[in-house]
Amino acid sequence: MAPKTQTLPEIERRLPLSRRLPVVSHLVASVGVQRGMLVAGLVLTSVFVLLAVLAPLVAPYGFSQLSDASGNFPTQDPPSAKHLWGTTVGGYDVFSRVIWGTQTAIFVIVVAVALSIFAGVALGLVSGYVGGWLDRILVVVADAVYAFPSLLVAIVMSIVISRGQSSLWGGVLAAALAITVVFIPQYFRVVRAEAIRLKAEPFVESAKVIGASSWRIMGRHIFRNATRSIPLIFTLNASEAILILAALGFLGFGIEPTSASEWGYDLKQALSDVSAGIWWTGLFPGLAIVLTVLGFTLVGESINDLGDARLRTRGRKRKGSPA
Repeated sequence: MAPKTQTLPEIERRLPLSRRLPVVSHLVASVGVQRGMLVAGLVLTSVFVLLAVLAPLVAPYGFSQLSDASGNFPTQDPPSAKHLWGTTVGGYDVFSRVIWGTQTAIFVIVVAVALSIFAGVALGLVSGYVGGWLDRILVVVADAVYAFPSLLVAIVMSIVISRGQSSLWGGVLAAALAITVVFIPQYFRVVRAEAIRLKAEPFVESAKVIGASSWRIMGRHIFRNATRSIPLIFTLNASEAILILAALGFLGFGIEPTSASEWGYDLKQALSDVSAGIWWTGLFPGLAIVLTVLGFTLVGESINDLGDARLRTRGRKRKGSPA
């Protein structure tokens, strides 16, 4: 008697929990170029997170420090032993500003994405499962928000929330909440579509027959199956959040330098330096944005490719093909 062939989900369920985590499982399943993209993205993202956590230890000066024991910092000073990446027109140390900027960026990402996931998933579950007039209203509102350019919505929400204030908590929370409004429709759409599909599945019908409440069905049966693509959306939204935060700072809706360090604001201040040949004030904040966004994007795109069974199978066939 031939042995029973196990399906991929059955094999995955037998793996240890540590190998079934979202990013770890994708790393195990990746091969070739997919693994290279994922590893590169994880390295860049890990460096970004570590710099944010260790910013007080890595940065030689504070984000708004203008002097030390030897006196005031020179303005627009080129890179030197004392100021590794030079100083800005305001006398701030560029290296310290870039390092402290990682803390601002990661705080905005965590707050914005966490709030948008919570609101988007909850509204998507209720809308998709309950349906009726509530579903129609939520879909119209989500489509209306999604139809507008994300940056325009973020600017309007930032003005409404911050009311011209530029303090650390006011500016960061305003940017985070503004980005949250932009991201909620994305999670709402994905979870709602999955909830509509799953509520017609036999296991949901069986739960109804045995008397399970709607809240229990949504929380125990539909939620787990409808949120499998959340890690992918999270990684892509994290990179988009950095770009929106930088755009808000560049357009003047960000955070003042005395309240926190923000890369978009530093880029705006460096515009006038370019024509004078002062390249260091804009190069390093710009590189920080590019590399951080690149890291999250590589992770997101790798997870997206590995979630497609055709691409995953094709990669393994190439790996196992004879030379």
